[in-house]
Order: sequence, then structure tokens, then C-alpha cells
Amino acid sequence: MTYYGSKNLADSFRTVRKNTVAIAEEVPEDKYSYRATPDVMSIGDILGHLAIAPMWHIDAHTHKIARFEFAMFAEGLQKMQAAQAALKTKAEIVRALTENGERLATFLEGVDDDTLAEIVSFPPPVQPSSKSRFEMLLGIKEHEMHHRGQLMLLQRLIGQVPHLTRRRQEMQAATSANR
Repeated sequence: MTYYGSKNLADSFRTVRKNTVAIAEEVPEDKYSYRATPDVMSIGDILGHLAIAPMWHIDAHTHKIARFEFAMFAEGLQKMQAAQAALKTKAEIVRALTENGERLATFLEGVDDDTLAEIVSFPPPVQPSSKSRFEMLLGIKEHEMHHRGQLMLLQRLIGQVPHLTRRRQEMQAATSANR
């Protein structure tokens, strides 16, 4: 297997999700409706999206779907939107992030190298027209990190310093103090 296997993929996803949950816990519930501009997702919308959006991968890759069609995505999008809309409070969102994150990580741990190497295809005009299951599953982590960058900027806009930034600043201060 190229990369480092499903166990390490699961562990790296757990790290990414742990940092997302930390943001979800730090942002006050009254700021979950904050939007940088009217046409973008709110903090709560992004967190709910991250809690629900990747879950379709479990069914798709367990059933080893070899070709993804637009109708499948449309059906999945409707289910995702309904599940996301059901998350009304900060507590529900944090719980969904935590529980679904562990469910997904546990799934990732169980995917064998042969399955990760399988190629799946997509209809035109999707490019590339095919990807390995590994690339698709790695995309879950990339997707979350993309949105987590947005969340960290939104934290700055509501007056918070993100926890990863605080940790880096503390390490820099300790290093400077020890010189």
C-alpha cells in the first residue's frame, strides 16, 4: 500500500476531528449562527456539515460501489441535508461530531489495503474520471481541514484565538524563555 495504511489513516482522521471538536466546544452557542457574509455557511452550519457529510463514505465503500452516479449524490445530498437540519443545538452538533467521527475512524481502521487500492469511476464531466478508494477516503480529512481553516478564521472574527494558535504561541514563548 502506498501511504501508511488504514490504521494510520484512521489515527490521522481522529487527530483532525479532535481539533474540530475543540473548536466546536470553544465557540459559544450564541456564535454558532455567525456568518462572515450573508451568503456563506455559519459556524454551526460548517460544524454540522462536518458532522454529517463524510458519513456516506461508510456505505459507499462497504458496499464497494465501483461507479458513482449523479443520482446517488443527489439522494445522498437530500439525506445529508435532513440529518444536518436535525442538529439544532451546540450539544447536538458536538455529539454528532464526536460520535460520527469515531464511527468513521473505526470504519477507516477496518479497510484493507486491497480495498484502498480499488479504483472507482465517476460520470462525465467529473474530472478526474476515476480515483482510488484510498484517495476518496483521504479526501474526507482534506475536506475537514479545509473547513477547519474557515472555522479558525471565523473564530478570529468573533474575537477568539484558535486553540492550535494558542498552543503554538505557548510553545514559542517557552522556547524564547529558555534561551
